[in-house]
Amino acid sequence: MATEQARFDKLYHCHLRTLKLRGLSDNTIDSYARAVRRVSSRFDCCPDQLTAEQLEGYFSELVDSHSWSTVKIDRNGLQFFWQYVLKTDWQWLNIIKVPKVQTLPDILTLNEVERLILATRQLRYRMFLLTTYSMGLRLSETLSLQVGDIDGQRKQVHIRRGKGHKDRFVPLPDLTYHALQSLWRKHRHPCWLFPNASGSMALCVRIVVASNFKKNKI
Repeated sequence: MATEQARFDKLYHCHLRTLKLRGLSDNTIDSYARAVRRVSSRFDCCPDQLTAEQLEGYFSELVDSHSWSTVKIDRNGLQFFWQYVLKTDWQWLNIIKVPKVQTLPDILTLNEVERLILATRQLRYRMFLLTTYSMGLRLSETLSLQVGDIDGQRKQVHIRRGKGHKDRFVPLPDLTYHALQSLWRKHRHPCWLFPNASGSMALCVRIVVASNFKKNKI
């Protein structure tokens, strides 16, 4: 048993190292690593000992207990493990066909967005929503904004390591610029525009948005 655990640990660390060397994002590395741990825990053995039938049964159970999004991530994670760590055939993964679902996003009207922002009482949450909406940013991109990213003269903001780990510049509306100035004057953090020691800002914003949606029936 100790030998099997040592062999798994060696393969698992190789998996982590290979994921990092291929330049994958931290989230992808965590997800692909979790896929290997999950299947190993399910059968209490090293993944390379599993048969195609066992893996087919495993994914059948996963479909019943998790979303298709999780199933797809686990499939890709194990595919990576088989291809780059075990360096063996992984064609058995073709048995998993994740359905393609096309959905349309819910788009708020300008009036609804205005009501949502005005209903937010705490200044930092209100400014966070305004900044995110007015510049079309993701929550993580707004959270990562630094004081030096704001160019008031050129009226643009430097977004660092956005989707695909790419930098880009986005236009800075006058209203947002002045709002960010007011917010910074209150906390004067030397680096972050939205400092939060607990790291829970994004979660709090989601709660605020959900609460205001319910109250205002947007």
